[in-house]
Amino acid sequence: MTLEERALRKVTRRLIPFLFLIYVVAYLDRVNVSFAQLQLEDDLGFSDTIFGIGAGIFSLGYVIFGVPSNLALARFGARRWLAAIMVVWGLISASMALMDGAASFYVLRFLLGAAEAGFFPGIILFLTWWFPERERTRAVALFLTAVSAAYVAGGPLSGGLLELDGIGGLDGWQWLFLVEGAPAIVLGFVTLRFLDERPADAGWLEPEEREFLAAELEREAPPVLGLTRDALASGRVWLLGLVYFVLLAAGFGLIFFVPDLVQERTGYSDFEVGVLSAIPFGFATVAMIVAARRGSGLTGPVLCGAAGTLLTAYAQSSLLLTLGVTLAAVGLLSALPRFWAVPTAFLSGSAAAAGIALVAAVGNLGGFVGPAFTGIAEDATGGFEMPLTVLAGVLLLTAGCFRASAWASRRASSSAARARV
Repeated sequence: MTLEERALRKVTRRLIPFLFLIYVVAYLDRVNVSFAQLQLEDDLGFSDTIFGIGAGIFSLGYVIFGVPSNLALARFGARRWLAAIMVVWGLISASMALMDGAASFYVLRFLLGAAEAGFFPGIILFLTWWFPERERTRAVALFLTAVSAAYVAGGPLSGGLLELDGIGGLDGWQWLFLVEGAPAIVLGFVTLRFLDERPADAGWLEPEEREFLAAELEREAPPVLGLTRDALASGRVWLLGLVYFVLLAAGFGLIFFVPDLVQERTGYSDFEVGVLSAIPFGFATVAMIVAARRGSGLTGPVLCGAAGTLLTAYAQSSLLLTLGVTLAAVGLLSALPRFWAVPTAFLSGSAAAAGIALVAAVGNLGGFVGPAFTGIAEDATGGFEMPLTVLAGVLLLTAGCFRASAWASRRASSSAARARV
């Protein structure tokens, strides 16, 4: 085994499982409200409009605080900043057990988004400090499988916690928020002791391994952008944010309503809905890993996501619902590692902190627009058919733009080659 292989294997084994674990907890605390909705509608009188706005308002807090939070992480260090973020969001998530109406729901969801704003872009930035560019897509893909794993584990867990309704004088949804908020607080303190900032700080690496990684990361070709102002003024960064906006608008516009939609069309219990909702994300986990190893385009995954969203809009049986959500999850989630390989390849320094956070912030506007639109449209039309059809149409249009862009690039390259001849 070469020095490079030995060093990267150690880094992968040390960092990826832990980052995977804490992001599972983060994502579960973000989306567990979709399962709580199964009881919030009756207990607190939440309509789909109230729920959609509250589910999405998380992203507004994320948008406002994403860039400053990631700049703070770059300045103060990932270990301390990520630990602080986790403790704060864990406390806020658990506090959602105390909400008593739409106003407190909106406030707590906004605060949860503000607290978590620097977490995901911070980890993406952190990975650029440890993995050379040629290894980064795979590392990001392994980390991002936490998104689908959160649903695989969270579906049955959340459904089971809802079954505790009435125990200890608490509603099932209150047990859900209390139990699922606690791990973030505990893991925040673990993060303080476990993470190292850079390869040079890693006592678990041999001296020659530390020197190799530090030299390799330093040796890589100079990036296109390296300063904060470069990233904030870059049209390429803003375009990536727009693409991410579409992916999150469609993804959250569907995913936040899957438990409600499944229960409405099948009549299953809360626990059965949780189990059924988890199945598609098991397939999505495999798809994310495969997507990172094969190919780099986004057209195929986005088309798959569009097909799944459209099928989900009209499916009535549990089999077709499972197939539709599976196609949507496989498509949209397998697009993520390919997508995040792009900004991490041309951003570094303070531009990486600002640019990655800006892409995440603009994208998370979609995380507000998608659920809000779905909830309002469902209340207005009495069903999920119209909003999910619109989301599928937006994905189809986006895939068409990707295809046209790829065709134009190939044609330009061909013309340039003929001109040289």
